[in-house]
Amino acid sequence: MSREYVLQPFRAPIDFQIDYAGELNEQQHAAVTAPPGPALVIAGAGSGKTRTLTYRVAFLLEQGIPADRILLLTFTNKAAREMMRRVADLLGHELSELWGGTFHSIGNRILRRNADRVGYRQDFTIMDREDAKDLLTACVAEMDIDVKATRFPKAEVLGDIFSLAVNKCLPVVDIIEQQYEYFMPLAEQITEVQKRYAAKKRATNGMDFDDLLVLWLKLLQDNQEVREQYQRRFQFVLVDEYQDTNKLQGDLIDLLAARNKNVMVVGDDSQSIYSWRGANFLNIFEFPKRYEGAKVYKIETNYRSTPEILAVANAAITANIHQFAKELAPARKSGSKPAIVTCGDANEQAAFIAQRVLELRDEGIALNDMAVLYRSHFHALELQLEFTRRNIPFSITSGMRFFEQAHIKDVAAYLKFVSNPRDELSFKRLARLLPGVGGKGADKMWAAFPAQDFEQPAPEAKNPIAAALQRCSAAVPKKTAAAWAQFSATIAQLETEPVRGNASKMIRLVIEAGYKEHLQEEYANYRQRLEDLEQLAEFAHRFESLNEFLTQLALLTNVEAEDQQTATRDDEQIRLSTIHQAKGLEFDVVFVIMLCDGLFPSARSLDIPDGEEEERRLFYVAVTRAKNELYLSYPLIRFMPGSTGDAMQQPSRFLGEIPKDLVEEWNLRPFGSAY
Repeated sequence: MSREYVLQPFRAPIDFQIDYAGELNEQQHAAVTAPPGPALVIAGAGSGKTRTLTYRVAFLLEQGIPADRILLLTFTNKAAREMMRRVADLLGHELSELWGGTFHSIGNRILRRNADRVGYRQDFTIMDREDAKDLLTACVAEMDIDVKATRFPKAEVLGDIFSLAVNKCLPVVDIIEQQYEYFMPLAEQITEVQKRYAAKKRATNGMDFDDLLVLWLKLLQDNQEVREQYQRRFQFVLVDEYQDTNKLQGDLIDLLAARNKNVMVVGDDSQSIYSWRGANFLNIFEFPKRYEGAKVYKIETNYRSTPEILAVANAAITANIHQFAKELAPARKSGSKPAIVTCGDANEQAAFIAQRVLELRDEGIALNDMAVLYRSHFHALELQLEFTRRNIPFSITSGMRFFEQAHIKDVAAYLKFVSNPRDELSFKRLARLLPGVGGKGADKMWAAFPAQDFEQPAPEAKNPIAAALQRCSAAVPKKTAAAWAQFSATIAQLETEPVRGNASKMIRLVIEAGYKEHLQEEYANYRQRLEDLEQLAEFAHRFESLNEFLTQLALLTNVEAEDQQTATRDDEQIRLSTIHQAKGLEFDVVFVIMLCDGLFPSARSLDIPDGEEEERRLFYVAVTRAKNELYLSYPLIRFMPGSTGDAMQQPSRFLGEIPKDLVEEWNLRPFGSAY
């Protein structure tokens, strides 16, 4: 008879430099000191996620794990540097041997050492977006595709299609079918472009950004020796913001951790809001299924917000079926209840926010500590006007500023040119949109255009601008003739009553007269840009004349252009931001606006599987940005595109999911009116 006797390794007691129990709360301490093995840390908003991950690295090092045996994966270099700096501060020495950085930087580091195994030389170059666009353009040119006859996607769109395909680990045709269905007739040619693009990159010893992950994964999958080398090397793998990883990144993590299973991923499933750029919610949601025996640690104490705000946040996410149940618990003292503010229309909503901001400023809250958050760029149009009118300084961090975007400026150029046919800049911008016309071609066409005919009041001809365009047809390249004829016809429609002078109708006519197809061909985010233009048309409806609209447009554009300059002159600015851009930030006071069904949640998201749940997570992110005061507002009436006038709005379904006893209802009353 025999029996097994497990010999335990002897380890002398560790004299920790850090008092982990004293410096962490109970839940953080449990995660930081977790035993080896797979672990999922669900870190709620404001609960100290970065602190937990930082102390985990320090704990492993104090346990005797060599720094070069730890891999810390983050989404930004800034986050990696910050965590490594904090660990160094905790332990009192630098950590140059620790493998910490973004997925792409670690991929680059490993590929440099093994480039020959994936068909590259060690001195491969990493292409930026412009380089990649140029190479894709060359691939399309080699195939002799008549890009105008077939409305073939431009290089930028092709690049986004290919990027989504590799990050989601799907064939190109699946991405086209799911998100670019209008290009399905071209799927075979687009797939051929992808093959040529891959071959050209290899021939020129160049990789694009996605290759750093694609080829890293391929290296590990195809080379057992290399795979085992890195599986042995990385005894512990830690991942930040795990809810934002895509399929490709998830596969990389799983492969690296396959040997030791010592993988700790940290994130918040309730803040997974980036599916549109490839993030895979299932990575975090199904982690316990993929890793047998995985421990789930929840960190629920929130140090950011008042109990009243957290009560609303907890209620806001409850309806989601796919989530790890958690309850954010307050660490702060009680404050005021969040307010739901019912406004007459978008202008009244803007007036309320402007007035309340000034009141709060008088109470001692700096503008820098306030933010207005919204679902989409165009939701803040009226607010920008109101802030400008009241001289309230603001900064916009919603990606590119709304009125600086190319599609807004393109459509505005049509209106400007019809309003003022002597507008050389608008004419040339429109000319350059035509196939085969560059800067010099636009100069020649302008030189041939009889702008002097319009020095006096407009000629009495039925369509004077269109007629003038026809007189300069000789300067138009032959290959542009058909597009020029279409352009002239569009101008003729724009300058004919009842369209002329009605900015809203003019914008919609431009969209339907071919600009919609231009967006599909030119931009990967075509739907978002089309929505911007539809809302610009709605915004234009409130102005009585074309000139009034263009004047306000110019005013807002100049405000945006001067934004960076005024940032140095104004000590304080309130922040205007999309919620996506505000993730990870916090403010004393937060206004969340345009909470109407169809706007937030967006109508488009409701047509996508699991779209409503992601929109609810986005709402949860917005609510949890607020520290002390939260205002949730919506207009009762809005002008609806395609309708004959104003339409009643339904409050967002997310507002209806918040118990009434958790909020105050504010009903606005004009000054001087009776109670």
